[in-house]
Amino acid sequence: MPDSFIPGPQTMRAFRDALGRFATGVTVVTTRTDDGPLGITANSFSSVSLDPPLVLWSPAKASRRHDPFVEAEHFAIHVMASHQADICGGFVTEGNAFEPLQWARSDRGTPLIEGCLARFECARHAVHDAGDHSIVIGRVLGATFGEGNPLLFVSGRYGRFEAQS
Repeated sequence: MPDSFIPGPQTMRAFRDALGRFATGVTVVTTRTDDGPLGITANSFSSVSLDPPLVLWSPAKASRRHDPFVEAEHFAIHVMASHQADICGGFVTEGNAFEPLQWARSDRGTPLIEGCLARFECARHAVHDAGDHSIVIGRVLGATFGEGNPLLFVSGRYGRFEAQS
C-alpha cells in the first residue's frame, strides 16, 4: 500500500515526492530584458485552449527570475529534446546560459533557441497568483515543431521517453 499523508508544512517533502511521480516534459522559457536575454527551465507547461491558442507555465515566486518573466510582454516556450538536458541544466542555475547555444532574436526581440522539439512564441495574456508560484498564460502568436524524442523530468531527474511496442 502506498504512503498516505495530508499535505501540510510537516509533510512538504512527502508531497513533493508524490508530485515527482508524475513525469513531465521539460521546457526552457526565454524573454528579452533590459539586461539582455533571459531564460529559465520549467516543467510546469500545459496547453490551455485551442481557440484562442493559449498555453501556461508557472514560475516560482522565490526565483530571482520570477518578476522579469511575469512582467514580460513576450516570451517563448521551448519544448526540449531528450539530448538537450545540458541546456536545461544551464538554465536551472543561470538565466544567461545562452553563450554555447545556437539562438536568434524574434522580430519582437524574444530569444529563440534552435533545435528544440517545439517552440511557442507568446504574448502575455494573463498572470494569476498560485500560492508560491504564478500562473503565466500566454497567447500563442506562432509555433514551430520538429521530430525527435522529448526530454522528461520525473523524481527529480531527467529521463527519456521509451515507446512501448
